[in-house]
Amino acid sequence: MEDLKKYLTVPQAAEKLGITQEWVRDLIRSKEIRAVKIGQWKIKPEDLEEFIKSRYNMKESK
Repeated sequence: MEDLKKYLTVPQAAEKLGITQEWVRDLIRSKEIRAVKIGQWKIKPEDLEEFIKSRYNMKESK
């Protein structure tokens, strides 16, 4: 089982993205950001990074 302490809360994710907590919840509801609900929504840092990468307007060069 993963350590849930490493997961981000909605307020933490909102701060990192520079958007409102409600917008983060909307993104979770629309399944644009992967999250798990255990009392409150929790987001893996890797899943938040994947969301950010999915928003680029051009492919990253490798």
